[in-house]
Amino acid sequence: MSQNGSQNALKVIPLGGLHEIGKNTCVFEYNDEIILLDAGLAFPTDGMHGVNVVLPDMTYLRENRHKIKGMIVTHGHEDHIGGIPFHLKQFDIPVIYGPRLAMALLQDKLEEAGVADRTELRTVRPRDMVRVGSFFLVEYIRNTHSIADSFTVAIHTPLGVVIHTGDFKIDHTPVDGETFDLQRLAEHGEKGVLCLISDSTNSEVPGFTPSERSVFPNLDRAFSQASGRLLVTTFASSVHRVNMILELAKKHKRSVGVLGRSMLNVIAHARNLGYIKCEDNLFVPLNQINKLPDENVLILTTGSQGEPMAAMTRIANQDHRQVKIREGDTVVFSANPIPGNTIAVVNTIDKLMMQGAKVVYGRDKGIHVSGHGAQEDQKLMLALTKPKFFVPVHGEHRMLVKHSETAQSMGIPKENMIIIDNGDVVELTQNSIRVSEKVPSGIELVDSSRSGIVHERVLKERQQLAEDGVVTVAAAIGWNGELMAKPEVHLRGVVTTVEKARLEKTIAQTIEAVVHDGWPELAQTLSNGNIIDVNWVKLQADLEANLRRLLKRELQSSPALVFLMQTPSEQPPVTTARRQRSTAKVAS
Repeated sequence: MSQNGSQNALKVIPLGGLHEIGKNTCVFEYNDEIILLDAGLAFPTDGMHGVNVVLPDMTYLRENRHKIKGMIVTHGHEDHIGGIPFHLKQFDIPVIYGPRLAMALLQDKLEEAGVADRTELRTVRPRDMVRVGSFFLVEYIRNTHSIADSFTVAIHTPLGVVIHTGDFKIDHTPVDGETFDLQRLAEHGEKGVLCLISDSTNSEVPGFTPSERSVFPNLDRAFSQASGRLLVTTFASSVHRVNMILELAKKHKRSVGVLGRSMLNVIAHARNLGYIKCEDNLFVPLNQINKLPDENVLILTTGSQGEPMAAMTRIANQDHRQVKIREGDTVVFSANPIPGNTIAVVNTIDKLMMQGAKVVYGRDKGIHVSGHGAQEDQKLMLALTKPKFFVPVHGEHRMLVKHSETAQSMGIPKENMIIIDNGDVVELTQNSIRVSEKVPSGIELVDSSRSGIVHERVLKERQQLAEDGVVTVAAAIGWNGELMAKPEVHLRGVVTTVEKARLEKTIAQTIEAVVHDGWPELAQTLSNGNIIDVNWVKLQADLEANLRRLLKRELQSSPALVFLMQTPSEQPPVTTARRQRSTAKVAS
């Protein structure tokens, strides 16, 4: 077969993480074998009413489930492992390889979702190599990121080595002492890397991303200036940050109460695996923490992004059962708002301040650094790996463009790189890179029931309800084609200058007119004129269409319409004469 033929090409198909932040999911396919790299989720936008989780459209994997040989996980963030329990309800994944911390967090998720028997979890350590299927040999290379136990992977394929960076920054003084294995990257660069697929999140930011350790003295200063209770919120998965906070709690002689299920879960696993080192007596149950002097209390909580159900948000809203803000408290936000969360975060900060707390927040305080590499980190990655082809991923479109410009400045020809979108099928050969086709790549939405997908139609209905309200119309129609009573009309969330009585009268007239005009076609009659059947389904559809047009005209909006039509259940009586009288009445 030709070298350019799809059967001899390596296909790289991102299903999430392109032109967006979150739900990172990538497919590698060679011949009839597929491996997955990560399977994350994203969180809903304001318009996604009632939606809890956003997943990539997995149609392609459902249709090709027989090809799936396994999955490789780079690290334990939700935007890289959060989708796995949902996907396992739709198709099996024979084996999932990943770091110890990610696998521990994932095991809990699978058990909670009842799908732990749909796969096998295997842990890896730095420089481990695992074979997945016949064509893929995956090497785990330690990197540095905002979560412990994070990896870049070198995927050995029949066409050459493809390096996927995962999420990374180059931190020379990591909190846990686990440094980036730059030597191994350089070795691959010397031997030859076919393609680099690299994190673009901070491609617009010049310089290097500061070390996680640079946060320590600034947090130390904030802690030393707090005279009363300390409440600190950060990402639960930021194990290094949590470790420093606990280290500082000990230094400042403060006992720690932990709030939030995810925070408790991550701390438990990280301590068990040795990524967080502290004594048991540092922690105090929340029901006992109020017995301690304020200056000896630190409450570590979730909610740094203003999430509605997170602990810090509930504290700010004064509806947390165990913790109330009081004068003299200091609240530290050791996280910057991610795009889309800024309003929720500043609202939370305002509410905390109104209750008397001093709130320490903002980029100028130096109490948060990113876990993603800036331009100089990205240049170092490119310089070490020296790839023939380059694909920027993990970022919005402008970030991908900027990353490609950085790669060009490093000597990679423009024709050797492509900017892609979710669903694009990238075909790699030893001499070429191109987008050959596109597979389904939308989104799948999960609501709070977590039992099924919220389809686009349902989401549109929720949006319509939120914007224009709902009108309910109930009408009873007899065998003679007449209204048996005045229609009932109920308005909910509808803003209107139209009097309800006039609207009800107009609706009744519209129903009568539609029934009258359509009755000859809708009613099935015998030769003697007796009605034996009525096409109630078509009548309902005609009435709904006309009522929607009426509401849009009268209300100058498009509320959702719920039309309830009551029809007779018994056999039709002889109605010819009555129908004729009715017709004459309407016509007059």
